[in-house]
Amino acid sequence: MRTLSAGRELAPGVRVTAHLHRSRHLDVYAAHCERRACPVVVKTVRPDRVGRDDVVRDLLREGRLLRRLTHPHIARGYEVHRAPRPAIVLETMGGETLAHLLDRRDLPARDVVELGRQLASALAYLHGEGILHLDLKPSNVVADSGRAKLLDLSIAQRPGRIPAGRGTWCNMAPEQAAGDQVTAATDVWGLGTVLWEAATGVNPFDERDQRSERAAPVRSLRPRFPKPLAEAVDACLEPIAADRPPLAELQAALASL
Repeated sequence: MRTLSAGRELAPGVRVTAHLHRSRHLDVYAAHCERRACPVVVKTVRPDRVGRDDVVRDLLREGRLLRRLTHPHIARGYEVHRAPRPAIVLETMGGETLAHLLDRRDLPARDVVELGRQLASALAYLHGEGILHLDLKPSNVVADSGRAKLLDLSIAQRPGRIPAGRGTWCNMAPEQAAGDQVTAATDVWGLGTVLWEAATGVNPFDERDQRSERAAPVRSLRPRFPKPLAEAVDACLEPIAADRPPLAELQAALASL
C-alpha cells in the first residue's frame, strides 16, 4: 500500500514532505505546517486501518494528551484532527532515537546518569498528572545535543489493570506482561530496561518469558561501570513491583551521582 506523496495535505495547512515510518496501524510523516511556518511530524492512521475504531480512538486520545502536557523532556503535541483522516500533529525534533544511537555504541556512565535524570523527570511529571507511560524503550526516546525527549503515549493510561502483554515485550514489567495492576513501579521497570541497555548496548531480556528470570547485573556485562549507578539500574528490574525503588528515590540516587 502506497504512502502519501510530497505536497499532499494531511490536515488543514499541513503538507507532506517525506514519509518517515510505517507501523502495524500508523504512518508517520515529516510535514510542513503553513500556520506555524515550521516543520512538524504527523502521525496518522494507515488507510487500511481507518475503519478500526480502537486504532482511531487511541491515536486521538494520545494527541489530546500530548496537547495538554508541557514538559521539556516530553514531545509536544500541536493539533488533533479527525478529518480528512485521523491525525495528530507533533513538534519535530532533531537528533536520533536512542535505539539508533545504541546500535553504534553504549553510553559513558555520565551520559547514562543524565539520560536517567531527564527521563525520570518526565515520568515524575506524567505520574503527577495521573498517567503511566507503559512503553519505555530506546526507540521511544529521541536524543539531541544532550537532551532526551520521551515519545509515544499511545498506550499511556491511569494506574489500574492492563490487557496482558500490551506494550513491548522485552521492556514490559512482569505485572504488565501478566495483565495485572500497573503502577508507577511499572514505569520504573521500563526506565530500568532503557538505562540497562544504554549501559550495556543490549536489552536485558530477550523474547523469552522474563517473568521467570531476573536480569543479569549491569556489571556482569560492563565490569568497570560505576557500582552505585549499576546498583541503581539493577534495582529498577526487581521482578516484584514493591521491591523496586520509588521514582523519587531513584531520582535522588541519580542526582547524587
